[in-house]
Amino acid sequence: MTDTVSSGPERAGRPEWIGPLAMMTLVQVAATMSVLALTSLAPEVAGSLGIGAHAIGYQISLIYFAGVFASAIAGSVVETFHAERVIVTELGVFAAGLLLLATGRPVLMVLASALFGICYGLNNPASSEILHRAARGGRHSLVFSIKQTGVPFGAVLASTLLPMLAVALPGTGAGWRHALVAAAVVPLVLMVWAWSQFTFPPIRMAAWRGNPFVRAIRDQVELYRNRRMRTLALLGGLYSALQLMVTAFAVVMMVEHGWPLVAAGIVAACLQMAGAAGRISWGLAADRLGGFRTLGIIGVIAGLCMFLLGWAGALPGWALAVLLVVLGAVATGWNGVFLAAAARTAPSGKVGANTGALLVYTFIGVIIGPSAFALIYDLIGSYDLCFMGFSCIGFAGAAMSFRQHAEQVRT
Repeated sequence: MTDTVSSGPERAGRPEWIGPLAMMTLVQVAATMSVLALTSLAPEVAGSLGIGAHAIGYQISLIYFAGVFASAIAGSVVETFHAERVIVTELGVFAAGLLLLATGRPVLMVLASALFGICYGLNNPASSEILHRAARGGRHSLVFSIKQTGVPFGAVLASTLLPMLAVALPGTGAGWRHALVAAAVVPLVLMVWAWSQFTFPPIRMAAWRGNPFVRAIRDQVELYRNRRMRTLALLGGLYSALQLMVTAFAVVMMVEHGWPLVAAGIVAACLQMAGAAGRISWGLAADRLGGFRTLGIIGVIAGLCMFLLGWAGALPGWALAVLLVVLGAVATGWNGVFLAAAARTAPSGKVGANTGALLVYTFIGVIIGPSAFALIYDLIGSYDLCFMGFSCIGFAGAAMSFRQHAEQVRT
């Protein structure tokens, strides 16, 4: 397949992976911003449409539910249309989806959310295909980890820029619509840029023959037969569940312990930025230590931090803030190492299919994790004890990772 942004080991004196990495990181920023756009405007949207702000939860669930199925068939999609074409198309769909949300019509907003989920489910398999071809010299984990910093940066962009635009742009009660229209410019500009930079190989319709969902089942069977892929699938589900538990319940736990909402929000923002820095740091570590060993270390630290949160109410405020920031660096910093390991375990030419098959479990973890935490909280009524109990997720992931690393060393 033709390479994308650069075609040789160096371009203009820089490593060949710089161009693809910059583009894929910006694509990740645009994708995350689009997916979270409505959450950052939920109170204004709810007031305009006459619904409760809690309804945003249904939109997020729909997005990730659609992402499960998109990830499952990502192999067929990427092999047929090629990663470059998928990236350009998804950027166009993100732009169109933001415009559909801006209409304020429930049916079109549901359609936009489903389209967001499909594109978000295809994004990592397609970008992994591009980055796997570009990353050489043992830098896979670092390259994939830098790309994943687009997630927290996209979240920050959505949560800060869009509310500001909603207030600043004219229109009584319609500022949120104008903010969404303005946000559509980001994926639209990126789409034009990607279109100008990519070389598009011919579409291979032969790869689409047969039922793509039947192929998805075959991909899952192959995953089950490969011990390393089984381990990665379980790690994706466990660590994504842990990540969403931390990001969803850290603020509410702090407020329960008497923190002002603004102060808790600042700590949550620091938690997210620590995750961005952690992705790069863990990527560097994984290129030296190995992916599974690094994922094991991440699991140990995350498990210890969550276990210590069992005494959150007794900790000084500064200690709780430090503990949560450290937890953020690991609980939200594992993704790049995971995606690099997924690319490395893939058979030749199957990076997109392998990544998509594994991300099914990551999406499932995202869906199940916060719900499981909420269910246990309803039973015991303590965020501290919930975090302590779910520390077993980190320890279980660490045990599986270290065992897989030991097996790799033996073989």
